[in-house]
Parts: sequence; structure tokens; C-alpha cells
Amino acid sequence: MANKITLFLKDKLLLVWRGVVKENPTFVLVLGMCPTLGTTTSAENGFGMGVATMAVLIMSNMVISLIKSLIPDKVRIPAFIVVIASFVTVIQMLMQAYVPSLYDSLGVFIPLIVVNCIILGRAEAFASKNGVFDSALDGVGIGLGFTLALTLVGVVREVLGSGSIFGYSLGIADYMPLVFVLAPGGFLALGFLMVLFNKFLKK
Repeated sequence: MANKITLFLKDKLLLVWRGVVKENPTFVLVLGMCPTLGTTTSAENGFGMGVATMAVLIMSNMVISLIKSLIPDKVRIPAFIVVIASFVTVIQMLMQAYVPSLYDSLGVFIPLIVVNCIILGRAEAFASKNGVFDSALDGVGIGLGFTLALTLVGVVREVLGSGSIFGYSLGIADYMPLVFVLAPGGFLALGFLMVLFNKFLKK
């Protein structure tokens, strides 16, 4: 009995670990590049976008897993989008009410979570074929991986571009090149981190 429980827990942890590391949506699968480059001008923005996306991912995965047998094949994708859009609307309203400054910083990228290929991809590839619990864990893993990636990119860009981290000045702002806060710096930071991450995976 103990062995069965251990194997069960190991299997579920591996499911989460796979989404964080082996199938990291940003550094490995190279998905969701629009929010990755558009919202990571600071670590706080990257973290906030990652958490919002993770919340939508977990909830939409669970609901899609529950209703998958009720959805006709011809309207499968539109039905998935309706589910995702409903949760995005909830998250958008909650952010607007409780973290308005972060909501204003992220701007149009919050509603664009609806068309984020990561969420629709997991709904189609995993949630529509697996149970509710596994689908939730898949959402946790992929969501954590996405949050980790956005936060790391945001940290690098904020430190190198603004001389601060999570809004706290490091006293080196005058020596930092502004380019890392701009779009070219986003590509440079992302490319550098992708190389490091994939080199780490090969070890």
C-alpha cells in the first residue's frame, strides 16, 4: 500500500515537474512569446502575468476536462475558447479590483490571455484527454514554468535596464543601458536565458 502511494505521488510530482522544466512553455517549447516579450519590462509585471495565466490555465483545464465528453467535435475549439475567455474575464475583474496598478501596467495583455497558445494548446493536448486532477496538475506545472520564465526574464531586464529589482533600486541605475527595458533587450535577455536553461537540461 505504501509503495502504491509513493508511486502515485511520484507520478503526480513528475507531471508538475515536466511542465516546469522539461516542457517549459517559454524556454523549451518557445510558446507565448507575445506576453513574454511584452510584459517582462520588470520582474513584478512578469510575475503578475505569469500568475494570472497560471490561474486561467488551471481553472480552464479542470472545466474542459469535466465537460470534454459533452462537447461535439465540430465545436470543440470554440467551446474551449469560451471556457478560457470566461476565466480570463474573472481574473481581469479581480486584478482590476485588487491590484489596479499591476492591471494598468499589463494593459491589453490580460485580455489577450484568451488567445495565448499555451492555454489553448494544453486544453487540446492534455485536458481534453485526461481526468480533472491530472489536468489541474498539468495546469500547475505549465503555469509555474511560464511564471518562472517570465519572472526570470523580467528580473534580468529590470536589473540590466533600470538598475532595480521588483521596484527596489540597487543604486546602479545611472550605469545601466536602457536598451534592456526596450524590445531589443527583451530578445537579448530571452535568448540568453533560453541558452542557459537548455544547457542546464542537458546536464
